[in-house]
Amino acid sequence: MNIIKTILLVGVTSVCVACSSTKSQTVSNTKASSNTLKDAYNGKFYIGTALNLNQIWERNEKAKEVIETHFNSIVAENCMKSENLQPREGEFNFTDADKFVEYGEKHGMHIIGHTLIWHSQAPTWFFKDANGNDVSREVLIERMRKHIHTVVGRYKGRIRGWDVVNEAILDNGEWRKSKFYQIVGEDFIKLAFQFAHEADPNTELYYNDYSTAIPAKREGIYKMVKQVIDSGVKVHGIGMQEHNGLDHPSIEETENSILRFSSLGVKVMVTEMEISVLPNGRPNMGAEISDRVAYRKELNPYVDGLPDEKMKELGARYKEFFSLYLKHQDKIDRVTLWGVGDGDSWKNGFPVPGRTDYPLLFDREYKVKPFVQDLIELGRKK
Repeated sequence: MNIIKTILLVGVTSVCVACSSTKSQTVSNTKASSNTLKDAYNGKFYIGTALNLNQIWERNEKAKEVIETHFNSIVAENCMKSENLQPREGEFNFTDADKFVEYGEKHGMHIIGHTLIWHSQAPTWFFKDANGNDVSREVLIERMRKHIHTVVGRYKGRIRGWDVVNEAILDNGEWRKSKFYQIVGEDFIKLAFQFAHEADPNTELYYNDYSTAIPAKREGIYKMVKQVIDSGVKVHGIGMQEHNGLDHPSIEETENSILRFSSLGVKVMVTEMEISVLPNGRPNMGAEISDRVAYRKELNPYVDGLPDEKMKELGARYKEFFSLYLKHQDKIDRVTLWGVGDGDSWKNGFPVPGRTDYPLLFDREYKVKPFVQDLIELGRKK
């Protein structure tokens, strides 16, 4: 009998110890989960990321864990662009876009739609008639209206903001001579914002562009957005894409752009950020996706991994930019990284195909890079 009591006592003690151990581990994990980017910048600005199809459909568990742990805002990398939503006139395919919105809603995220009107990744039919000739101004305006009303209307009340127009100004500050510009004229931007507002009066509407730290381009964007606002049409924000490198743009010119854009009374957002560690291919290249530079071995120096000194340089550069964003947190609504892990980044193929880049906060295995903790601490202190 004593032996049985002893066995029972040992068993109960073991269970209690196990329960205590589990409780400690749970508390520890809870504490660890609060050590995240979205928590560190809570109340300052949203921390976002762009999702590819594998991530939207939850096919990658490692990426899924990173997204749900560190980010509280998402944007679709490609599935909401017009060539994917309406590949043929009147034939809409919302399968992937619906899943993207559902994923964001499931996790209580700040959802951004990208992008309604863009000269690139637009279907060819948008600008052509049955004979292959350019359509009239009236026809293109009606196609814009139908596309925007259908897409924005479908997600009315579910999407926080839309990149309405993408990349309409050149680096020299002049209007890009896209098909939208050639056929409709400057009014195409005003009309796009007007149609989006009609489709969902409560969603925010943004203009989005790259290389915004170039003074001439900054001024061109400023004048264009002011023109739209002065016409009485709503523009809620300007997105600075921030496709940056280790030596460009300067922090000073980036700050000048934040100040200039915010003076219009609109929000400023960092919408597509990454920092490439690779040579640019040729001087002063922006993010025009049609630009390409031929592969040369010297343009791909880190095939076998990023050296420690370069990782430190990358971390210091990120810290510079995040410090700037924190300085102007009263103006900045969101900082979004253009991809989750290094392997997802478009910079592996742009502007030089076939390279190995390391531009994001998480590596190819979705492991956190050493400097991310510095960014978390930075956010906590400010």
